[in-house]
This record gives sequence, C-alpha cells and structure tokens, in this order.
Amino acid sequence: MKVISTKKELQSEMEQITKAGKTVGFVPTMGALHDGHLSLIHRSTAENDVTAVSIFVNPTQFNNPSDLEKYPRDLQHDLSLLEKNHCDLVFTPAVDEMYDKNETESVFEFDFGGLDKVMEGKFRPGHFNGVVQVVSKLFNLVQPDRAYFGEKDFQQLAIIRRMVELMNFNIEIVGCPIVREKDGLAMSSRNLRLDKEERQKAVEISKTLFESKKLVSNFSPEQVQNWVIARLNSLPGLKVEYFEIVHQKTLQPIHSWSEPAIGCVAVFCGDVRLIDNIKYNDAQ
Repeated sequence: MKVISTKKELQSEMEQITKAGKTVGFVPTMGALHDGHLSLIHRSTAENDVTAVSIFVNPTQFNNPSDLEKYPRDLQHDLSLLEKNHCDLVFTPAVDEMYDKNETESVFEFDFGGLDKVMEGKFRPGHFNGVVQVVSKLFNLVQPDRAYFGEKDFQQLAIIRRMVELMNFNIEIVGCPIVREKDGLAMSSRNLRLDKEERQKAVEISKTLFESKKLVSNFSPEQVQNWVIARLNSLPGLKVEYFEIVHQKTLQPIHSWSEPAIGCVAVFCGDVRLIDNIKYNDAQ
C-alpha cells in the first residue's frame, strides 16, 4: 500500500495506473475510519483493479470551528485498517497542499439547484460548498472510474451526483447502504465523541426511524414527521435539529406516500450532532 501526501506524487502515480489500463475506485474520507468506510472500500476492491482512499479533514466544510477542532483524528490507526482491507493507495495531504491561503478564506460557491437549501444546507450554511470544493479537487487529482459514498450522508450523495453532472466528470458515483452497529445506530466517526450514557441514548434515533416506518399505512407524511420529532424531543439528552420526509431525488418535501420518500434527521446527543435516514419506499 502506497501512502502519498503531495499532489505531484499522486498525479504521477495515477498517470502510471491509467497507462497500465487499470480501473480505479476512489473513496474520499476524513479519516477516523469505521466499518461504514470499510464497506465502501470492499465494494471498490470488488469492482476495480486499484482502490485509492483519501484522508483529509477538510476545513472548508465545517461551519463550526469547534466541530473542526474536535473532529476525531488517528492517522496511524486508519492506515493500519486500510492496509488490512486491501487498499492500494492512500492520499493524506496537509491543508496547505490542498488549498492556497485565499481558498480557505474566500467562499467557493456552486449552483446546487436548490438541493443545498434544505436540511443540512439550511442548518450548516456553506457546508456543501466546502464539500464540492474538496471533492472536485480530489476528483481532478485521482480521476477515478468510480467513486464511493455512503447513503448515511444522503443529501451529500445527491449533491455529489449533481456536481458530477454539471462539471462533466466522467465518474460513476456509487451510493452504498448505511452500515449500522448491532443495536441499529448508524456508524459515524462522531460516535467516538459520545460518552457511555450518550451512546445508549443515541440508539433511540434509529429505533424511532424504524418505528416510524410502521406508521406509513395509517398516517400522512406530515403526521409521521411530527411524530418522529415529538418522540425524539421527548427523550432526555436528545434534541432534534431537523427531521424531514422528502423526495429521494429532489429532496423537496413530499405530501403523498406514492412518491419515493426518505426521512432524514439530525439530532444533538449532548453536544454531538448525529445524522441518519430511512427510506420509506423505493425510488422509481
């Protein structure tokens, strides 16, 4: 497994791989790797000749400096996991390798066609501009055939698909199912920040989402939405930032279960912000 930290070395390596006619799968991450990330890597190694992973905590997608500061980092542990899971190449750049000073200070703006005005975009202004800024840079450097993203960040996945379309990247975007702990909690690097008591409370998020699926036959999307918010807010230590039932493609609110529906939630468990989602039916 090669570990590379400069753009120049990465481009040179990717050139050789392309010349050899090998297909490349790419998994962009911010490190603090868990089984959710590893499921993306396994999918990539099954579908491509070469699997590349980036580990970069991207400052431009954090709208809260404290969140950036507290984000878990353990590079040696991550590299050890990647080696065991047959990753071929890891890109671990420093911030000044990825960005000029003025890029981190100015606002990168992108037209998301309204996808960024709801849910995460509404509560984390500028977040998706930062995501697109870094992912577009990584795509240009790696030039993969396929890139793998988890469906836990469902809105991010929709936005990456739009970016690829608008920027004419010849890359297949592969969405992979949420990986959960045995008790149902969606795997997340942020789970590392939960203390024992918070960890027990956090599982109520997924429990509530699964429970809400049983209400679909008797209640409207709006009623189910209100029930989920009320139930989670009634539990000590949990505070809902948003829960919205939206169309799986447009991310706009739905008013009938005949549309492909997904419920997306952000909840504070103590001061740790967790997201999750549940599909109520399949996209057509």
